[in-house]
Amino acid sequence: MSADGQAPIIIKKIKKGGGDGHHGGAWKVAYADFVTAMMAFFLLMWLLNATTEKQRKGIADYFSPTIPVNRVSGGGDGSFGGDSVFSEETLSQSGTGGLPAVPNVNSASSGGSGSDGEKEAETEALEAVEEMLLGRSGESMVSPETQRHIMTRVTDEGLIIDIFDLEGDPLFEPDSDIPTNVTTQIIAMVARVFSLVANDVAVEGHVATQPLVIAENTAWNVSGARATRVRRMLEAALLDPERIHRVTGHADREPHDQNVMSPRNNRIELILLRNQ
Repeated sequence: MSADGQAPIIIKKIKKGGGDGHHGGAWKVAYADFVTAMMAFFLLMWLLNATTEKQRKGIADYFSPTIPVNRVSGGGDGSFGGDSVFSEETLSQSGTGGLPAVPNVNSASSGGSGSDGEKEAETEALEAVEEMLLGRSGESMVSPETQRHIMTRVTDEGLIIDIFDLEGDPLFEPDSDIPTNVTTQIIAMVARVFSLVANDVAVEGHVATQPLVIAENTAWNVSGARATRVRRMLEAALLDPERIHRVTGHADREPHDQNVMSPRNNRIELILLRNQ
């Protein structure tokens, strides 16, 4: 101790080491990168499972197209205007004149009872008509209001266009074959699409089960009358009458909805038939 009675000041420095590996922040960055990568991986797996093979092929072709396409129609007959699909000098055409090009379903399946290749070609032609109708590959020929009444599917029989009632928006006046305005618009549009191919057409009428038990069931008469009215509307829209293969009324025997009284069961099915 000094003479004036003050104690000396002692400064003690302590150095810590060896804990940086555990208490540092580098591992948090690595863990965050790992979690992000796993989230992206599972999102990719979910997207692959949620899409069809055809949709995935379409996405792949969008990013890596194998055929050059000119979106402006050249007015020629056929999607390639007589040129080879492998031509690198001439771009393929996407339409014929003012209308989109639709493969001729008859020519796609001509040549007899046919092989798997012919059936596949016919299926692709039917899908082309379906895409034109609903605008899946471009602008739809159906307005949003009328499109709510339409569902389509390609089956072994052909392309089925299901036109049905909505709650408060029926296709026909109650218990009659008098069409509403929406039915007139849809049939005119379908007739225009059908005129682009040469396949036969079937018309089938369906009605919902009546909620009350009555002495005389009118379901058969109403479904048949509505199918016949649609046939006349197609012919009035310049569809060749010779192409009408059959007109059938199914009454309430083939409901689409499990609730047999649902308005969804009031429907007309127009079938673009495959060639035999």
